[in-house]
Order: sequence, then C-alpha cells, then structure tokens
Amino acid sequence: MTIHKEGYTSIALTVLFVFVTNALINYYLPHVTWFVWLWYLVSLFLFITVLQFFRNPVVNLTLGENQIICPADGKVVVIEEAQENEYFKDKRLQISVFMSPINVHVNRNPISGIVKFFKYHPGKYLVAWDPKSSTDNERTTVVVENSNGVPVLFRQIAGALARRIVWYVKEGDQVEQGKEFGFIKFGSRVDVFLPLGTQVNVNLGDKVKGGVTVLATLS
Repeated sequence: MTIHKEGYTSIALTVLFVFVTNALINYYLPHVTWFVWLWYLVSLFLFITVLQFFRNPVVNLTLGENQIICPADGKVVVIEEAQENEYFKDKRLQISVFMSPINVHVNRNPISGIVKFFKYHPGKYLVAWDPKSSTDNERTTVVVENSNGVPVLFRQIAGALARRIVWYVKEGDQVEQGKEFGFIKFGSRVDVFLPLGTQVNVNLGDKVKGGVTVLATLS
C-alpha cells in the first residue's frame, strides 16, 4: 500500500492543521481534559480519513483487447442507452460508476489505444448521482480508440465534494489498459460510453474495482 502523489499536499496541510490546533488547545485549555482528549480523537480520525482517501494499493490488473475494464473503484449506478452529444453525437451504451469518499480514487484506462479526443470542462458540483452531473459538472472527456478501430469514451465527473480533477493524458497519447489516466479528489463519478450491442458484464448496484472488474465485452 502506498500513498498517491496527489495526496502529498492535502496530507501535509492536514498534519499542519492537526499540529496547530492541538498546540493551541493545549496552550489555552490545558485544564479542560475532556476537550483536549476529544480533539486528539478528532485529529486522529481526520488524519486517518485523509490518508485512506489517497491510498494507492497494488492492483492485479485484468487485461484483454475486447474487454472494457472498470476505470474506478465504486458502485455501478447507471446501465442504459443514452444520447452522447459531445463526441459521438448518437446513442451509446452508458455505464456509470459512483465513487464514494471511502473508495480508492485512482482512475484507470478501460482499454489500450490512442487518445483521439480530450477536453476539460469547468462546471458545477452537483451530487455525482444527479443525471445532470454528466453534462453540468466539472469534468473531463477522453476518447480512446483501440487497435480494432473501436472508440470508447469515458468521463471523470466531479461530485459535490470534489473540487479538483487531475488527468495525465492528452490527444495523440498511446495509453495502456489499466494504467492511471487521472485522479478525482473527494467523491465523484466516471461514465463510460460504449457501442450499442456491447455485452454488459455487471449489474446495477454491483461493487466494482478499478483495473480489475470487466464492465463489458466488445462484440
């Protein structure tokens, strides 16, 4: 288990906050023992919460040319035909995974191939399960085309708590299935848009694991 590089600053700020607040409480309220110990517990909880959010466990990746690998840890909240108007401008099969604050927030490429399209959209911070979050929230759109010429679109979508999306890809990049393409801080969602007729291998409500769970199989 390691700590993701995106967490270094947040963890350092948390440690600074804990140190300063505990120092102030011990200086001004040293005789209020119950409050001092309560704040010790709150500080420990806060530190552990931030630390676990940025954990980056070792993953035994599932790889396959025709397999769509889950891009994130979380829960399947959408499986439906949907109109995709940004890139394809037609109907696609949408599979969405909601990432709660307790999930690992590393985002992984669902397929290998060439990045044909990338765009970052500033936006709102609606709750990630709101249908409008796909089009109104801060988000990125990535389209990767595999060696068989099949394009797959996936989006990082910020949630109500998320305030920063990080990405590591750009148009023209060659990406590998299962490798990191980004990170979203503090709760979010990832949408995947596939060709109609793609075999779905998960069900609504399933808990899935990024880089491991096979969401779907291309025809």
